[in-house]
Amino acid sequence: MPAKKTTKKKIDLRLIPEINIGTVGHVDHGKSTLVEAITGKWPATHSEELKRGITIKLGYADGTIYECKKCGFCSTNKCPKCFENCEPVRTVSFVDAPGHETLMATVLAGASLMDAVIFIIAANEKCPQPQTNEHLMVLDISGLKNIIIVQTKIDLVSRERAEESYNEIKEFIKGTVVENAPIIPVSAQQKVNIDTLLKVIQEKMETPDRQDKEKAKMYAVRSFDVNKPGSDISKLKGGVLGGALLKGKVKVGDEVEIKPGVKIKEKWKPIKTKITGLQKAGYDIKEAGPGGLLGLQTTLDPSLTRADSLGGNVIGIDLPDVLNSLELEVTLLEKIGDQQINPIKIGEPLMINVGTAKSLGIVKTSKKKKVSMDLKIPICADSNERVVLSRLISDRWRLIGYGLIK
Repeated sequence: MPAKKTTKKKIDLRLIPEINIGTVGHVDHGKSTLVEAITGKWPATHSEELKRGITIKLGYADGTIYECKKCGFCSTNKCPKCFENCEPVRTVSFVDAPGHETLMATVLAGASLMDAVIFIIAANEKCPQPQTNEHLMVLDISGLKNIIIVQTKIDLVSRERAEESYNEIKEFIKGTVVENAPIIPVSAQQKVNIDTLLKVIQEKMETPDRQDKEKAKMYAVRSFDVNKPGSDISKLKGGVLGGALLKGKVKVGDEVEIKPGVKIKEKWKPIKTKITGLQKAGYDIKEAGPGGLLGLQTTLDPSLTRADSLGGNVIGIDLPDVLNSLELEVTLLEKIGDQQINPIKIGEPLMINVGTAKSLGIVKTSKKKKVSMDLKIPICADSNERVVLSRLISDRWRLIGYGLIK
């Protein structure tokens, strides 16, 4: 979609995203449908996702919350009830995570971008489903606490089943990080109770205080080449990076560093580039701070950014060191389902997620809660940053705990 060109008229800041809200939950429980009901955009845009009808990569969509003085909140600038004009309140970016069990690394990457979460549980299936459990563990391990539970697909069940489902959800969340989260029943397909959900989002999910005075640091989720095949060489545009700014500000003309960068022969080399354009919610802007999803047009050779090849990198100014090994203070889950989590062993491979980056670590030492490992792919991370750990169990990576970098 072409960018909305800026003119001399000042952009209404209420139309620029200021908070990232994630959607998580079991596969086919209606996450993407809910995002579409709010934003008007289907967040899964990759051809394979559209063909299969499931989210494979992280999906994104921006939506503005409007308020009608008579009727309350809605997602359009005309009230669907009284047809009066509505005022924009604020715009949010939705990060739509996949529900399938084999895509938990993608969920973990998405969690690093989220300020708040909509946890989706469908009324037409018994709660909890397998990935409902795992996604709750992700929320707990990631430290995310600003959460709303949405009970979807209420149009597919009887009143009695909807009440039974509600009670199942209440029992499931008892004693967890979401125990006191509101539960909002909706039908995303019929757009029933979306106004109530928007009201709760507006009241509960406050925009966080941003650290915009610090040095810029951004997680890259995507990278791509926007040039069409056969483009004239004089009109080629530099590579584009997409993700979320965690702290600080960036502006057009800034030089930023990308770590760990690109692999040249057997070594990873950080790269530097100049920002030539910034975009949020389709608007071209001159400066950007944290909140919402951000696109950076750069001077990078577009061959470096094709097919998300720079996804997982950290972008910014005065970034932390690149690490080829880690020493961690580890906390393990007690069990996965009914299976006990065994202690980490020397020599075993663990998949690690730090921000949007993932790598494979080979354990060198393991003593009580102290673990060290060598990394197959280096990461850029600060001390005390959280590292999510997954173990290969029955031919798939399963979440087993987290560690703090020492």
